[in-house]
Amino acid sequence: MNSKKYAAELIGTFWLTFAGCGSAVLAAAFPQVGIGLLGVSLTFGLSVVTMAFAIGHISGCHLNPAVTVGLCAGGRFPGSQVIPYIVAQVIGAIAGAALLYVIASGKAGFDLAGGFASNGYGDHSPGKYSLVAGFVCEVTMTAMFLFVIMGATHGRAPAGFAPLAIGLALVMIHLVSIPVTNTSVNPARSTGPALFVGGWALQQLWLFWVAPLIGGVIGGVVYRWLSDEPAGIVEGRK
Repeated sequence: MNSKKYAAELIGTFWLTFAGCGSAVLAAAFPQVGIGLLGVSLTFGLSVVTMAFAIGHISGCHLNPAVTVGLCAGGRFPGSQVIPYIVAQVIGAIAGAALLYVIASGKAGFDLAGGFASNGYGDHSPGKYSLVAGFVCEVTMTAMFLFVIMGATHGRAPAGFAPLAIGLALVMIHLVSIPVTNTSVNPARSTGPALFVGGWALQQLWLFWVAPLIGGVIGGVVYRWLSDEPAGIVEGRK
């Protein structure tokens, strides 16, 4: 059963990375009918909503190392499964970025110098925001994301609405933070594109592991304190 959970996390993170980053690389600025920041934000959120309904009952649909670590810190996920989940998520993100590269590179004039939806700060932030601004933004956004996830998946929350609440939270996060860091809140999603861009993207990748993981732990711990009856382990059905 565990192998199916890992496969589900791999496929789900593949979809999030391919669809979310693909919306930024392929469709955001398409001549005259580009989807813009709103479209990219919606795509990331919808990728989570669709996968939550598809694989939530199999793996819990984390799709994100920060979510896995945050749920563990919040008492809602077993520590023994953290590393396997993260490995599956990173592999899925790399696979999603690889497929996106195959498609994107089929266009004349394609250049990885455009960023390939990588996350960055300073000169590589869409709005030229500093390292400190990027760090604070990523920690805060990931903490609130985990707070929503913990609440939406709690055993006493309204049944059946968790995917919508979580997906909409991710839309909101992107609407606010794309100009700051191009929005990570997900170390796996950041790793996939960075491996293809190399150079500055790999040099700055540390921030998009450290900040989301810290934020995830904060969100999980704070919600656990606020609602001190951990209920609803988020790892699919036994």
